[in-house]
Amino acid sequence: MSIDKNEPNVLNRLHTEFSTVAVHFRNRVCEECNYSTPTFYRKMRGKDKKVEGKLVPALSNAEKDKIREIGEDVKNDLITSISGIRLKKG
Repeated sequence: MSIDKNEPNVLNRLHTEFSTVAVHFRNRVCEECNYSTPTFYRKMRGKDKKVEGKLVPALSNAEKDKIREIGEDVKNDLITSISGIRLKKG
């Protein structure tokens, strides 16, 4: 097994991947739902409300579906990425 002293160790690489995934998810949601970053965080904190006896959802069904789809894509990208982290043999 050879060790490349310039390559981060597995802990560093995994931590970087996990740290990056939240930003990637936010950017995808903002792009595909046409949100600004402040809107993303406002929508994230939002809760369903009752106004004059009617339920007003924090997110529309279309937004929920798109966000779930993006979540699945980001999850699959993360799985692929971390699956590629291996010790170099040689």
